[in-house]
Amino acid sequence: MDKRLYNISLLGLSFTFLFAAYQSMGNIEKTLLRSVQNDYPSFTGDGYTSLSISYFVFGLANWISPSVVNLTGCKIAMIIGAICYTMFLVSFLWLSSFLLYLMSAVQGIGAAILWTAQGTYLTLNSDSSTMSRNTGIFWTISNISMLLGNAFVFYALQDKNDFDVSTRRFIYTVLIATSVFGTLLFLLLRSPVNLEGTVNERVETISFIQQIKYTKSLFLTKDMRLLNVTFFFTGLHLSFYAGVYSSSIGFTERMGSNRKQLVGLSGLLIGCGEILGGLLFGIFGQKTFDNNTTSKGLSHSAVIALGFIINIVAYGLIFINLPDDSPFGDTIAKSFINPNQSLAMFCGFLLGFGDSCINTQLYNIIGLKYSENSAPPMALYNFVQSIAAAASFYYSNYFGIYVQLILLMVSLTMGTLSFFKVEESTDKR
Repeated sequence: MDKRLYNISLLGLSFTFLFAAYQSMGNIEKTLLRSVQNDYPSFTGDGYTSLSISYFVFGLANWISPSVVNLTGCKIAMIIGAICYTMFLVSFLWLSSFLLYLMSAVQGIGAAILWTAQGTYLTLNSDSSTMSRNTGIFWTISNISMLLGNAFVFYALQDKNDFDVSTRRFIYTVLIATSVFGTLLFLLLRSPVNLEGTVNERVETISFIQQIKYTKSLFLTKDMRLLNVTFFFTGLHLSFYAGVYSSSIGFTERMGSNRKQLVGLSGLLIGCGEILGGLLFGIFGQKTFDNNTTSKGLSHSAVIALGFIINIVAYGLIFINLPDDSPFGDTIAKSFINPNQSLAMFCGFLLGFGDSCINTQLYNIIGLKYSENSAPPMALYNFVQSIAAAASFYYSNYFGIYVQLILLMVSLTMGTLSFFKVEESTDKR
């Protein structure tokens, strides 16, 4: 196997196991912790608050993560980040509100280091001719995590209406073991290599202060200001599909007696959408898409436009299918139509597919525009996305699903137009 392809494939596999554990927990955290509160009224930890803390710290830590990656190298940085994810999951074995929120913050720091190193490692193993392919390979393999993790949750809740004590402990144990295995896989990563197969060391060694100044100056450039609008939307969308949507299905009593089991199934279908998008716009994309011009195939903007349409359809269907108070807890409220399980699962698939349309193109354009020093732009991407996700998880305790969907539609429109402007300016150069 080509050394660069080996690196990208193993990188995706490592993320598969790590995030099979973490994303599954994030997907069920709100409903799971509500079950804990029912059994132990003294426990006040909240899933949305935990995720909000995680993403807020994630956002702030992105200002220092390029320096950490610069100091340790990509491999060590990703191992450090993975350990932080595992520590968060281990904390569920001894649940207390303080420990939950503390480990959420630790996980946020690890996430910033992990994702900045991942973006840098991906870029160092790619060039302009392979960036789209490598992005698609990583995206597709890593998102198998959503299939594995949510299939496990679906199985664990089979014939059960809630997360009882034994079910919760079984879920914790399996997810922790999966996370540990994913962390160990990072040890097998090799040094990034260039087209000739030699070690690629394009990352410039600069001081911590210089790195911060460069990241700040990049943040203020015109193209990055425009991309920030798109990044912001991806954060709102991420929090919605990764935590709010599945929980809302589980809380909607009119969805049926198996609604808790549907939490895992919806996450599984979100993963199917993510994987299909990665295949279409990454691995197979080079045969059908031209990522630099519109004369031979679809441009980045065309794929973004497709993502816009898919997401708008998903938001509209969710608007009529779920009651407004479904993010907060168990509800018997009516929606515009009688809540339909099949429609809810289809919307999960659309959310995943729409997300892949946009994020694969953002990875591509960052890798192509900032190939010489990709850590700062990846850190800014993660910063803006995670701050938006933190804000979304925070207001999810107060805003019904209708307001959240309207905010998503507005931010999606602005983000799409901003991306069009960036690609237009790039094509003119």
